[in-house]
Amino acid sequence: MSTPFEIQSFDEYLNTIHKELGANGEQKRRLYFRGQSRRVHEGYSLKPSIARYAHLGMLPLAALEQLECEVLETFSNHLLTYVQHRPMTPWEELAIAQHHGLPTRFMDWTTNPLVALYFAVHNTNGRSGDSAVYVLISNPKRYADLKRGQTVQVKPVADAATVPATGEGKDAYEDFGVDQDTEQTPITASETAETDDISADVGPLELPTPFKITENIIYDPPHVSPRIRAQDGVLLACWQPMRELEEKDYLEIVIKQGAHDEIRRRLDQYGVFDKQLFPDLDGIAKWLKYRAFEINGTI
Repeated sequence: MSTPFEIQSFDEYLNTIHKELGANGEQKRRLYFRGQSRRVHEGYSLKPSIARYAHLGMLPLAALEQLECEVLETFSNHLLTYVQHRPMTPWEELAIAQHHGLPTRFMDWTTNPLVALYFAVHNTNGRSGDSAVYVLISNPKRYADLKRGQTVQVKPVADAATVPATGEGKDAYEDFGVDQDTEQTPITASETAETDDISADVGPLELPTPFKITENIIYDPPHVSPRIRAQDGVLLACWQPMRELEEKDYLEIVIKQGAHDEIRRRLDQYGVFDKQLFPDLDGIAKWLKYRAFEINGTI
């Protein structure tokens, strides 16, 4: 994979983001960023946490989907003990599960390039090697736009790859997918009355579960945690969760090792540090560790 950007300083990173990537207001579409302390070519592929379990890759798609659904159902059964409100959709349930460390088909990204830079350099003391910020350039559809009907309609399709996760009757979410091959137009009320054909378009509110999508979707999760809000976090729902993202889907910005110390100090000056991104006791402890013991700074 070619690497057009190699960053030697904090200012060079800012210039690259604003001038080269157009994140200065001229960019018409959203950009999503992900910082990693190790690069893809070192074996740290861009893939969901569930893909870290190689044995799951041996399962048929139907069996993998069933396992994911059963795990999520068990997790959801315990939610009411720990949350103040019941999630309204499987998307919300899976987002909460992801936040609390359950392996899922979601990948963490952010709309804030400085947050991604923080994750690329914050934990690289004592080791050699460059880190990287990855920019998602495949421009996936957004769940929010689908729900509001502001992008291509979602239509139900026959599901040749998977089977329902349970043996019970089909619900409104099953056997849906985002059609990639045909041009779609909104269905009219008369057409709805005339046919129950499975290929008919449906309204924007009838969306697939994360397990029934047929392309990657960006999901803006509810602020179930102050961390999500502080980190401007978004989730990439991967329709092929055991596969890493293809090179055509992202751009790599290499952060050279020699720039890490300077970048950490500049991020601290900009207010991008543990206490802000992790607004809890863990974040305060990490911030004090860095300021007092690692850089001998003021508290």
